[in-house]
Amino acid sequence: MEDRSSARKPASTGIKSWAKDDRPREKLMMKGPAALSDAELLAILIQHGHKEKTAIDLAKEVLEQSGRDWNQLGRRTIAELTQIKGIGEAKAIAIAAALEIGRRRQSARLHQRPVIRCGQDAASILQPLLADERAEVFCVMLLNQGHRVLSHEIISRGGISGTVVDIRQIIKRALEMESSALILCHNHPSGQLEPSEADRAITRKIISAAQLFDIRVLDHLIVSVEGYYSMAEHGLL
Repeated sequence: MEDRSSARKPASTGIKSWAKDDRPREKLMMKGPAALSDAELLAILIQHGHKEKTAIDLAKEVLEQSGRDWNQLGRRTIAELTQIKGIGEAKAIAIAAALEIGRRRQSARLHQRPVIRCGQDAASILQPLLADERAEVFCVMLLNQGHRVLSHEIISRGGISGTVVDIRQIIKRALEMESSALILCHNHPSGQLEPSEADRAITRKIISAAQLFDIRVLDHLIVSVEGYYSMAEHGLL
């Protein structure tokens, strides 16, 4: 007959059983966030695993299904995240919120009204905002006479393959903001950065309309998770 009182229980494999400097939260407190791996940082957001996996195991699965790429993870919807066993709506929302905070931090210097000297300066602000969009989005950056950023605004949203751009809306906002120059920008969800003939045609139309009000179009950027393409740098303006 089995002696239940002396039977050994399996050792716990949960995070609480780990050494303190191996637990994500304690490790962050002792060593700082830079010391944590991607999975450890994500595990802090996830907080709890389930009976089969720890929070870190679950974080590794989330990252694996996104190709271990934060950009791909940033493009996943709440519905897609909750398809992973152990990721409920609350966990998915926490992940989405943290990634949005990262985007906003990247673009925070916009509020300092930086000077735009080249396409890369504008792309460093606009790419984080548009690259993760799953549909095509058209944006305009408004600049003053010294090429300092006044604001940037999304003008239109479309589908996977394109969006309709209202040129009147662009000129209206430029006049309201007393902008002297514009930078146009839209994303390509496909990742392809080369401008299409439609992209070139709308650029020419906007340049012509802006010239009537003595407003210069400095560039038209195409952005994706792969990088950016500057029409000005390629001699297309």
